Amino acid sequence: MKNNSINKSTTKAKKNKTTKEPTVIIKKDSKSTVALVLSCVALVGAGTCGALTFFYRPLTTGSITFLDGGLDGNSANFVEGSIADISAKISGSVVSIVTSSATNNLFDNTYTSTAAGTGLIVSSDGYVLTNKHVVKGANKIAVVLNDGTKYENVSIVATDPFNDIAFLKLENVDNLKAAKLGDSKTISAGQQVIAIGNALGQYQNTITAGIISGTGRTLIAANSSDGSTEKLTDMIQTDAAINSGNSGGPLVNAAGEVIGINTATSQTAENVGFAIPISAVKGMLSSLIETGKAERSYLGVYNVQITPEIAKNNNLPVSSGAYIQNSGSFSAVVSNSPAARAGLKDGDIIVTVNGAKVGINGSLTNLIAEYKPGDTVQLGVIRGDQEGTINVTLDKYSSNL
Repeated sequence: MKNNSINKSTTKAKKNKTTKEPTVIIKKDSKSTVALVLSCVALVGAGTCGALTFFYRPLTTGSITFLDGGLDGNSANFVEGSIADISAKISGSVVSIVTSSATNNLFDNTYTSTAAGTGLIVSSDGYVLTNKHVVKGANKIAVVLNDGTKYENVSIVATDPFNDIAFLKLENVDNLKAAKLGDSKTISAGQQVIAIGNALGQYQNTITAGIISGTGRTLIAANSSDGSTEKLTDMIQTDAAINSGNSGGPLVNAAGEVIGINTATSQTAENVGFAIPISAVKGMLSSLIETGKAERSYLGVYNVQITPEIAKNNNLPVSSGAYIQNSGSFSAVVSNSPAARAGLKDGDIIVTVNGAKVGINGSLTNLIAEYKPGDTVQLGVIRGDQEGTINVTLDKYSSNL
């Protein structure tokens, strides 16, 4: 639409009272060490009960391939023999990550501790995707390929400020097997998947099969040892068994495409694991491959993910979407942000991002994260009794915002 105006329609929305989304505090394995990651630009929907464990197991002794346009592997199902075939193809892109870190004991003596997790090769020239908590605090990182080849002194080149994601780099390589990344926006409950990881800290990849049990899960992980917390939003829930050491490994659909990064599992419920949607990683990864810098795209709104309850309490015309909701005297649209420059306002409801439905295909934060800084996206917006589209050119996120 012209000049970011909203074309009239019969849709009507008005603000009434607001509700605060429930937050579920979930204990995290005290052996894990995970940074506090809280988004300053989004409030998200309801939580899920259960105890949460990050898969980071202490040990005792260049091109990127995206899903081909127009195809959707999430509609595929496993047939006889296909799990073995897909596992054989994707396992060459799955690596073990071994870290060393200096730790002080109760007597203030320093000793070296070793831990292991999993990673995914995402470019032929050595970029590897994993979880932040796998490499947090590490003094030294080594990567072991599926064939046993070991790379030492691996560097962390970037981390995602909003997600438990880290990007590693192996030097002087150009022939690694990169995994194919699928589209997590079109996943659905009941869809068949497999999980691959460095189970129990060993160097052989372990394959488990199951289904997607749910989507859009929001969790708060609390570390009982130091009280730190991390918010995990828009997570994929699966019953494919995820074992200790699986952090950073891929969740794969029946077409052999990576649709998630395994991150956590429940301690209190059987066969409940969680993965970060792969689409939320694509923007930073594309930026890294193209420019050498993994920059996160930034819209610049504070929003509440709409649920039927929030829609009812605020008299909203839709039961899903992102409600740009101000807090007291502060505008929910950040000054001088891409959203402000495009003309978004307090009270607007963002219902789509380039056609993907907010709250159904992913949270607003993760749908925006699929694009690079500098990309222009079209937002479907409801404003009062008008509905239309607004084009927004995304900027890069800075911790100073």
